[in-house]
Formats: sequence, structure tokens, C-alpha cells
Amino acid sequence: MIQCKRAYESPAPDDGQRVLVDRLWPRNCRKEALKLDQWHKELAPSTELRRAFKSGELTFEAFRERYRQELAAHPEYWWPLLGIAERERVTLIYAAQDERQNNAQVLAEWLEEQLDRQGRQSSPTCYAGERLS
Repeated sequence: MIQCKRAYESPAPDDGQRVLVDRLWPRNCRKEALKLDQWHKELAPSTELRRAFKSGELTFEAFRERYRQELAAHPEYWWPLLGIAERERVTLIYAAQDERQNNAQVLAEWLEEQLDRQGRQSSPTCYAGERLS
């Protein structure tokens, strides 16, 4: 299972592998407090893409599409997380204030899709906000 969590939330025993997926270290966070297993700066959006989204030049949908293009161009960055996600929970740690529209959510979606494409076991699909008939 892959989940996302803000860097400012306390670590939990069921977080599994905690992986920071931001290029920059979260402000006012001590290394010991984050209790990270890994920090993958290369999994974060490019600096140019991050700045364009943060400044409002890009909508979340445009950011999402461009970030997915960056991920598609570099499978060597995210591929190792698939093996971990097969065996245990992976918690993607991010610093953004918006809990729904951030790079970690896009990355989690991307990783889940990759697991599904390969027929690997992943977490159940989240239908939050959708009406089921």
C-alpha cells in the first residue's frame, strides 16, 4: 500500500517505509523527527515545474500532467519503490500545505498505476469524492 503524509505529521508505527519525495528539506523539520528511511530528491518534480506550480502559472491538472511526463522519462527513479510497495507499506512524505494537490499524491497515483499494470498487488483503489452507483 502507498500512502502520503505531510512531513509535519508525527510518524506512526504503521507508516512502513517513510520516503521523503521533495527536492528541498521541509522547513523547521529536524532529521530525527522525520524518521525517514529514504530521501529520493530525484522523485520530486523538477525545480522549474515546482516553481511554476507554486507561483500559480500552472493549474494542478497541468502540473500533474507535466510531472507524470517527468516520471515517465525516468523510471530508474521510481522503479525501486515498486519492489518495496509489493512487500510493505510505503509512506510518501511531503511538505506541501495542500494535502490533495501536491507532488506526493501524483507520485502515489503513478506508482499504484505501475503496480496495477504489472499485475502486482497494490492497495485498493480510493474512490474518495466519487459517487458509486
